[in-house]
Amino acid sequence: MTSNESEPSAWQLLAPVMDLATPMAVRVAATLGLADLMAGGARHVDELAERTGTDADALHRLLRHLTRQGVFAEPSPGRFTTNETADLLRSDHPSRMRLWLDLDGFGGRMDLAFTGLMHTVRTGRPAWETVFGTPFWDHLAADPALAASFDETMSGSMRTTSVTGYDWSGVRHVVDVGGGTGALLAEVLGGDPGLRGTLVDLPDTVARGRRFLAERRLDGRCEFSGQSFFDPLPAGADVYLLSGVLHDWADEPATAILRRCAEAAGEAGRVVIVEWYGTTGDAPAVSAEMDLRMLVLCGGRERHPDDYRPLAGAAGLEVADVRTVPSGHVLIDCRTASPS
Repeated sequence: MTSNESEPSAWQLLAPVMDLATPMAVRVAATLGLADLMAGGARHVDELAERTGTDADALHRLLRHLTRQGVFAEPSPGRFTTNETADLLRSDHPSRMRLWLDLDGFGGRMDLAFTGLMHTVRTGRPAWETVFGTPFWDHLAADPALAASFDETMSGSMRTTSVTGYDWSGVRHVVDVGGGTGALLAEVLGGDPGLRGTLVDLPDTVARGRRFLAERRLDGRCEFSGQSFFDPLPAGADVYLLSGVLHDWADEPATAILRRCAEAAGEAGRVVIVEWYGTTGDAPAVSAEMDLRMLVLCGGRERHPDDYRPLAGAAGLEVADVRTVPSGHVLIDCRTASPS
C-alpha cells in the first residue's frame, strides 16, 4: 500500500461535515413521529406508511438509510424498530429532540432557514426573510401556530437555565422581560414563596404564559403585561430579567431594550442579563454555532461578556458583576450608571 492509499480520501475527510441527506432524513423521521409509532415494537414499513400517509417505497428507503447510519434497526426485512438513538426522537423523551427537529414546527423551520446561508454570507442580512418571505419576527406574528411552537421550544431551552447563581435575597419583585410563557419565571418564583413576578411578552405569548403559570398555581403571585419590550415597561420592580433575549438582536435594538429596562428599574432596580458565555476565549464551541444561527434567523449575535459593557453603558447602565454558571451561561448584573 502506498502512502497515498493509507491516507483518508477527500470524501472521508469531508463526509462528517458535508452530508445533507442524513440530517434531513432524521428530521423527516421526527416530523412523521416514526419513533412513537414503533414504541410497541417493530412495525412493517407498509403499516408505517399507511399510518403516516407516506409512500411505502420512499419511506422504506428513508428507514433503510437511517438504519445504516445507526438510527433505527431492521430486525427482519421490511420491519423496523427503534434503538437507543432512535428513542431520542420519541415525543415523550426528556431531551425534547423531536420538538427541535420537527419540520412542521419552529425547530425544523429554523434549520430550513440555513438553505439561505449564502444570502447571509454575501449580504450580512438574515436568511430567514429570503427563505420564508418575511422577516423572522413578522413571520412569527403572522403565524400563531408557529409562534406557539417557538414559545414551546424556547420554554425548554435557555429560558429554563437555572439562575440560582444570582443572589435573590432582598428581591421582592422581578420582571421577566421577553419571558415567553414563563418557564424561567416559574423557576424563580418557585425558589422563594415571598417573591412576586411580572411576565412581559407579546399578547398571545403572555396569554399562554398565564395558563402555564396558573397550572403551577403561580398566577396569583404574577402580573401580566402583553406588549413589546421596545415600549415602556412596568416600572418599580427590583430586578428586570433578560434571559436569552439580547442575542436575538443586533447592537442598536439590544441597546434599546436595555434602555427600556433601565428606565423602568430606576436608581434602585437592577437589570440581569442571562446569555451564552460568548464566542471568544474559553467559550463553548456551541456558541460559535449559535452566533451563526442568530445571524441567519434574525440578525442577532452571541456576545462575549465584555461586549455587554458598552451596550449597558449606552443604555444608562453599568455592569456590577459577571459570573458564569455550570450550564455555560453567563449572568451579567447591571445597575443604573452613577453620574459622571
